[in-house]
Amino acid sequence: MSESGGGPGKGQGHEHRHDGGHDHGGHDHAYSHGDGHHSHAPTVSRNNERVVLIGLCLTAGFMVAEFVGGWLSGSLALIADAGHMLTDTAALGLAWASFRFGRRGGDEKRTFGYMRSEVLAGFVNALALFLLTIWIAYEAVERLITPEPVLAGPMLVVAILGLFVNIGVFLLLMRGDRDHVTIKGALLHVVGDLLGSVGAITAAVIIYYTNWTPADPILSVLMSLLILRAAWALLRSAAQILMEGTPSNIEIEELRRYVLNEVTDVSDVAHVHVWSITSGRPAATLEVSLAQDGDAETVADRVKAVLARRYDIRHATIEIRWGEQPGDCPLQAPA
Repeated sequence: MSESGGGPGKGQGHEHRHDGGHDHGGHDHAYSHGDGHHSHAPTVSRNNERVVLIGLCLTAGFMVAEFVGGWLSGSLALIADAGHMLTDTAALGLAWASFRFGRRGGDEKRTFGYMRSEVLAGFVNALALFLLTIWIAYEAVERLITPEPVLAGPMLVVAILGLFVNIGVFLLLMRGDRDHVTIKGALLHVVGDLLGSVGAITAAVIIYYTNWTPADPILSVLMSLLILRAAWALLRSAAQILMEGTPSNIEIEELRRYVLNEVTDVSDVAHVHVWSITSGRPAATLEVSLAQDGDAETVADRVKAVLARRYDIRHATIEIRWGEQPGDCPLQAPA
């Protein structure tokens, strides 16, 4: 069968005979060694990588400064905002890693390269953020029971500086490719942190003018909810990828029907598995039964073209059967 990068057209063909007469149609997972073969590394804009790296350095740097400022001023709200900036730092770091490692081709040991490293980092970051949220909630309850003094002046200065840093990072990311899913995600995180900075400023103003210190732990709990929401989304997304789950925008049965309707030489589609190599990089394997008088030379390429056009699946392995129904798949439970 032919081997291609997911689009139409025939490549240099090869066939695998296995499992009682199956032919294994073109699976496009060649890795690049400078010989012109397809690589999984995505096309990466240097400008995207640059603006994300600058934003990462600014956010991480001020996150440390805000945490220290919160500790010295006694403001739990500042520490909570620093925690939310940690989610931004994680998002920007993962974005940068996806650009950086995305350019590295696979090798004999890692045929998909290092793409999944960003997913592992995201999973660990999400767990750390859950622990941070629990600590903030515990401290908030303690301070509501036993109020502690808060230096409203330094707290206000640090919170305002944090707001300006977040605005700067937001404007910087706007100079990148705003249609890129990674840049979009980073922008959403920064918008959330803008709200956190506004909350810290609000708490500082209340304490400065009224000396009502419970405003600090109360607003810190509200901001910790932002952290919790971001951490849960990150954990769920990372776990779904690590568990080889089907991407949320793809339904297996709908994909199966779509291939049957679009590729007339296919009489049945079975054993469909769709997962993500990393965020935004879906892959699939499926078995198709060739219709009578179907064109075996081009059917794999046409199925791949359909998957790429409708679902943006650029890595697909197509197995072809002739004149028989698919057997049981060992990876799927019996009906």
